[in-house]
Amino acid sequence: MASVGVRPFLTALSGSAAAVARAAIDLVLPPLCLGCRGPVGEPHGLCGACWGGLRFIERPYCERLGIPFGYDIGAGALSAEAIADPPPFGRARAAVLYEGLARDLVHRLKYQDRTEAARLLGRLAATAGRDLLAEADVIVPVPLHPRRLVSRRFNQSQLIAEEVGRRGRRPVDPFLLARIRSTPAQVGLTGRERDDNVRGAFRVAVDAKVRLSGRRVLLVDDVLTTGATVKAATRALLRGGAAGVDVLTVARVAQGGPLHI
Repeated sequence: MASVGVRPFLTALSGSAAAVARAAIDLVLPPLCLGCRGPVGEPHGLCGACWGGLRFIERPYCERLGIPFGYDIGAGALSAEAIADPPPFGRARAAVLYEGLARDLVHRLKYQDRTEAARLLGRLAATAGRDLLAEADVIVPVPLHPRRLVSRRFNQSQLIAEEVGRRGRRPVDPFLLARIRSTPAQVGLTGRERDDNVRGAFRVAVDAKVRLSGRRVLLVDDVLTTGATVKAATRALLRGGAAGVDVLTVARVAQGGPLHI
């Protein structure tokens, strides 16, 4: 656990200085698996056993919502959900299903201040969202309300977005979108209740519209459940002048899965 407080300073270094510092720290504090805390070769990673516990989302999946299909139904296939209720965003992608170790890692980041997990989660998201990153002009994390940010001390979506930006070489602007209404937690709410809960919760500030106008946005969050939050955020970005919005998350709840997050 001591490595949690030491390794982050490496992000302030670059080049040979970072390499020397990393080698010195690894001699004293060998990197540990973020899942089981066993030894691993590189920091911010997983051992083979824990890696095998993740359920990655790969094609075939709905090209609009990223919902995995049980079998291949053809290129460009859309899910029944995407056809019946098209989202305001263009495409959504997630790296893994929200279960087991993936759920534990997200919870450790959000609720246990394990901010080092953001590096791994951002790396997973960036890999899953390669096609979206290629077309994005700017990355925007889903914001927290200022009161929630004060109590949590960091925005987990911003930490993930910053790693996605590093991996995809795209700028991250956490100030393009603001959460203007403090909403109750979504935990335990139905899909309709979640929609009502976040309606009108986001806004693009007037002074941010010039930075947003005509740009394609990659909206980043930690978990996609019903999509209520990212839909509300997308509508605010489009009203603010975005040319289009895609959504990237680390994980998504399996179709028909529990909403207790």
